Amino acid sequence: MNRILSALCVSLTLGSPLSAADRWSAPSKAQIDAVYPQVESLYMELHRSPELSLHEQKTAATIADQLRRLRFDVITGVGGTGVVGVLKNGEGPTVMIRAELDALPVLEETDLPYASHVTTKDDSGADVPVMHACGHDLHMAIGIGTATLLAQNKDRWRGTFIYVGQPAEERGLGAAAMLKDGLWTRLPRPDFAIAVHDTSDLPAGKVSYTPGYALANVSSVDVTIFGRGGHGAVPEETVDPIVIAARTILAWQTIISRENSPFDPGVITVGSIHGGTKHNIIPDQVHMQLTVRSYKDDVHKHLLDAIARIAKAEAEAAGAPKLPLVEVSETVRSVYNDPVLTQRIAGVLKQALGDANVMQAPPEMAGDDFAEYGQAGVPSLLFSVGAVNPAKFEAAKKIGEPLPGPHSPFFAPDRVPSLYTGIEAETTAVLELLGKK
Repeated sequence: MNRILSALCVSLTLGSPLSAADRWSAPSKAQIDAVYPQVESLYMELHRSPELSLHEQKTAATIADQLRRLRFDVITGVGGTGVVGVLKNGEGPTVMIRAELDALPVLEETDLPYASHVTTKDDSGADVPVMHACGHDLHMAIGIGTATLLAQNKDRWRGTFIYVGQPAEERGLGAAAMLKDGLWTRLPRPDFAIAVHDTSDLPAGKVSYTPGYALANVSSVDVTIFGRGGHGAVPEETVDPIVIAARTILAWQTIISRENSPFDPGVITVGSIHGGTKHNIIPDQVHMQLTVRSYKDDVHKHLLDAIARIAKAEAEAAGAPKLPLVEVSETVRSVYNDPVLTQRIAGVLKQALGDANVMQAPPEMAGDDFAEYGQAGVPSLLFSVGAVNPAKFEAAKKIGEPLPGPHSPFFAPDRVPSLYTGIEAETTAVLELLGKK
C-alpha cells in the first residue's frame, strides 16, 4: 500500500512528444485521496447489491445518480438498462470508458462485511444467489473515480469524456444492444475506447496490457444427436446416440489438430453431455454443450462449420434416423487492442506506476463483449488491474497454489490498492488522450 500511495505522488507525463514545459500531469495524490472515500463507499454499496444481466435497474440508477452529481449529461435505458454520462469540455478528442453493470448467479463465500446476500429469480424463474464475482463493481467504482477527477480538473484536458455503464457483459449481449440502440448516433462517436478489468494473475498495484488480440471469439454450441432407443440387451435393434456422441467428440478434436494451423489458436471443449436414464436403456438422443474459442474470425467460422459437418457425418455413418441439431448461441467476438493505442497508453502507465509495475501479458482465451466497440471501428484498449493482496499473491506463488479468480465464490479484490491503482491507471490513460497543451 505504501508503494501505491507514494506512486500517486509522481507526476504523470502526458504526450511524450511535447516539451517538459508543455506536459500536463494527472491529478495529484491529494486529489485522488479526496475522492477515494466516495469511490470506496460506492464500491461496497455496489458489491452488496448485485443484479443479474438485463436486470440492472438499481445499479444503473446508482451510476446515473453519481454522474448527475458530477454534472454529466446522462442518458438512461440505452440498450435496455445501459446508462451513459457525457462531459463536454471544449474542442478535442472524444474518449469513452466502459464499465459493466451486471453480476453473476454465484453464492458469495468471501465472508466480507459487505458481502452480497442477494437472491433473485433468473430468467427461467429459478431462485438463484447473486454476486459481483467478476469485479464489475470494481470497474464501475474506478470509472466513477476517473469521472470525478476529470470533472474536478477540467483545466487539464479538452474534448468529450463518456462514461458507458454497460449491461449484460456476462451474457455477451450488452455492448451490441447499446450500439444497436444508437449509442454512437445519439451520442458523440468516440475516437478511443478504454476499459479496465481486474485479474487474479497480478498482485494489486500492478497492471498489464496485451497488444493485438487479447481475448477470444467465444461461442456456445448445443448439439443434439438423435438415435433409436431400446433395450440395452438388444443393441442391434437400436441406433445408439451415446456411441455416436462418443465418436463425434473424438472426431471434433481433429479439427484443432489436423484442420487448423498451429499458428492460429483455437479451442473446442465439450463441457456437458447428457443422455439416458438407466443402465439398461439405450436412449433416443444425447445432448452436448460446447464452448468454441479462437482469435481470428475466419478460424472461428471454420471451427463452427467443421463441428456441424463432423456431427452430421458421424450420424450418417451410424445410420441415425435424423441428422443432428446444431445450434450456436452467445457469440462474443475477439478483443483486439489497437497496437498503437496500446503502446501509447503502456508508456504513460509506466511513467505513472513505474516500469516494474506495468507489464505485457499474453493473450487469453476468455471473452468480453468490449470487443464490439473495437469491431465497430474505434481504436480500443482493455487492460488489466491486479486485484490480489500482494503478500497472499507471493505466498501462493511460492507453493504453487491457485488463487480464487473471477467467477469464483471466493473472489474478493484487495479493495484499497485495487481501487487506487485502477483510478490512477484509468485516469492516466484518459488524460493521455484528452490532455491539452
